[in-house]
Amino acid sequence: MSFVCILIAFALGFVARQFTLPPLVGYLAAGFILHALGYESDNTLQALADFGITLMLFTIGLKVNLKELMRVDIWSTTGVSMALWIILFTPLLIALAAVSSYALFDFSLETAALVAFALSFSSTVCVIKILEDNSELKTRHSDLAISVLIIQDLIAVGFLFVATGKVPSIWSLGLIPLVFCRPLIARVYAFAGHGELVPLSGIMLALGGYALFEALSLKGDLGALAAGMLLAGLPKTAEVYKSLISFKDIFLIGFFLSIGFTATPTLEMWGIALALLLLLPFKFLLFFWIITRFSFRARTAMLSALLLSNFSEFGLIVASLALDYGWLSKEWLVVIALSTAMSFLLSSLSYKYSHRLFTQYKHLLLRFEKVQENPVAQNAPKGVEILIVGMGRVGTGAYKELENDGFTSLWGIEVDRERAAKLAETGMRVIAGDADDIEFWERQDFSSLKLVMLALPSTTEMKNILEQLKAAGYQGKISVIARYEDEQKELMELGADVAFNYYFEVGTGFAEESKRLLQA
Repeated sequence: MSFVCILIAFALGFVARQFTLPPLVGYLAAGFILHALGYESDNTLQALADFGITLMLFTIGLKVNLKELMRVDIWSTTGVSMALWIILFTPLLIALAAVSSYALFDFSLETAALVAFALSFSSTVCVIKILEDNSELKTRHSDLAISVLIIQDLIAVGFLFVATGKVPSIWSLGLIPLVFCRPLIARVYAFAGHGELVPLSGIMLALGGYALFEALSLKGDLGALAAGMLLAGLPKTAEVYKSLISFKDIFLIGFFLSIGFTATPTLEMWGIALALLLLLPFKFLLFFWIITRFSFRARTAMLSALLLSNFSEFGLIVASLALDYGWLSKEWLVVIALSTAMSFLLSSLSYKYSHRLFTQYKHLLLRFEKVQENPVAQNAPKGVEILIVGMGRVGTGAYKELENDGFTSLWGIEVDRERAAKLAETGMRVIAGDADDIEFWERQDFSSLKLVMLALPSTTEMKNILEQLKAAGYQGKISVIARYEDEQKELMELGADVAFNYYFEVGTGFAEESKRLLQA
């Protein structure tokens, strides 16, 4: 990948960031611009793209909740949504073929069904990136969306097997005993320390899973996902994940650039791709309706549906395979690539305002709730004076410090249900709850609440919570943590009373403890 490619990718990613859009939007635009300027995709770019996808699937595996994935309602949501999409969209394409003069619509029923199938997938790359940018990987709607995406990925792998006639090796049954290697992996990690061996081990496992599955005539990317799932839940899982985030994001730039190098689109192709984007609201409504039919909350359904309302890189893989076998024209591959890229942009934009939209239209959306799911969120008891949102290292440290100073009327709020349960087992007063949820705050008793402390790593998430607190009528004080001065200023303007600089406060605390040693 040349310096020019990196320069244009950075420049457009930077421009996208100034408009508070994810940089991936700029990377997608860079790919199309570079291709228009005459640059061609090379082996290096494709290798970066493939490695980025492999690392992404491995990190997804690290976050997989197998218990959640095996639920019948998750499988039903995925299967019903894809089936209804194909059933409804295929006749639409056939009807367009009958009345359109475009040569692109000169195809058979089988081709129309194949295009509909390719567009029925949602983007794993886009959804994970959005959730990471908003620090929402442990929320109820993220669990649902990721589970649906993983099942879609398995369906895509099944299609590739059927389409290519590639039969897995009998030796693939030998993969099952690998589950019993988890204690050995945990022991190795215990002796690996906290340095460069941690990210190196993650890359090794991701590539090892890929190579092993390819050797057994299985899809390599599925092997990277399986390797991550094998590691999920072990003590070092969170550390491995954090160490690989930057690597993954850098290599995924190659994937977003490669989409733009598919081919030079004509005006006709742009027109059809833009027309396909008109189907995304229908995709949202389809997911929202199906998810609520399975007794999920309206908020969970809305946020999950927004995340899934895009087209997928797996659709491109399906279309590429169809092109190789002569089932689909190269022009349709370009159309699908264009619509996929633009759907990433729309998905990122719509989710940016998702919490605000739910707060505004909650009274309408709640009408679609069939039976409310068992709420994982709990209520803080009456009489609480301090709530700490986010019980990671910073939140837990603040909780213990306040408790040592005699503040007993305080509780912690943690979106990760497993972490909340573990902290509660140690005797800490912690409840599970999503502080981005307006309904969570509406259930709380504000009569005695004096202070809400936001101990979260994401400025975007804290902005959302500040909006939800204001909408719920909270009148008390709010303190937040920020890493940079511009973030401090922004959070203060949105309603925070105090914004502590993370790095400065660490230095101050370090100095205070050291002075106590001198005094002693």
